[in-house]
Amino acid sequence: MSLERINAQQWYRTDSKADGITLIDEPWIKPFYRCNIWHVQGSKRGMVVDFGLGAVPLRQHVAQLAERDLLAVASHTHFDHIGAAHEFGCCHVHAAEEDILASPDNTRTLADQFLSDDMFEALPAKPYSHSRYRITAPQQVCPLADGEILDLGNRQWEVIHTPGHSPGGIALWEAATQTLISGDLIYDGPLIEDLWHSDLTDYAASMRRLRTLPVRTVHGGHFPSFSGQHLTTLIDDWLRQHEL
Repeated sequence: MSLERINAQQWYRTDSKADGITLIDEPWIKPFYRCNIWHVQGSKRGMVVDFGLGAVPLRQHVAQLAERDLLAVASHTHFDHIGAAHEFGCCHVHAAEEDILASPDNTRTLADQFLSDDMFEALPAKPYSHSRYRITAPQQVCPLADGEILDLGNRQWEVIHTPGHSPGGIALWEAATQTLISGDLIYDGPLIEDLWHSDLTDYAASMRRLRTLPVRTVHGGHFPSFSGQHLTTLIDDWLRQHEL
């Protein structure tokens, strides 16, 4: 049976969290594959972290993203996180994956491996099709480095390089609110550790680094947000299971 088609106005949904953070996601994609897009409001400008599949225009259909001076950050360059990155004038990504974002083919971004009806509860409206899916590169790609501070005016987010899931994966840390945006290194669900550019040694080092932070709230790349206490449990369990 063919899947239902969903019109563009219904493709995205938003959910306001604490501390001026909004979750944007695509509810018609199954939870395991559904990317969390995070919008953070600052006094000087807002920030959006990750961009979803890109099969439906993101900024056109999500009011929070209408702001012109919006800092756009990719946690890494897998297709489910960078599909709409081209809608932002400059997209920031760690230097280790700058080349992928600048030329995002379906192989290196994993679209060839994962994109199929199995991902979806319903599909975007026609003319979308899996076979014609392509990611458009942003007009400008701006490399990020570990320790760099992203300044939103009244809010500062530190870039933490977290290789493992992918070589240029990052997390963002706001010490003032003890909030971690963790990307795909860790979330409260099955983690993916065996991709073409994954590395378990790097993964373990990144996990240990995040464990040292006094985290109160974690907003992951997939699945619901969770507490810093649960983060510690997840990391300890992962390290024990992998004997790393």
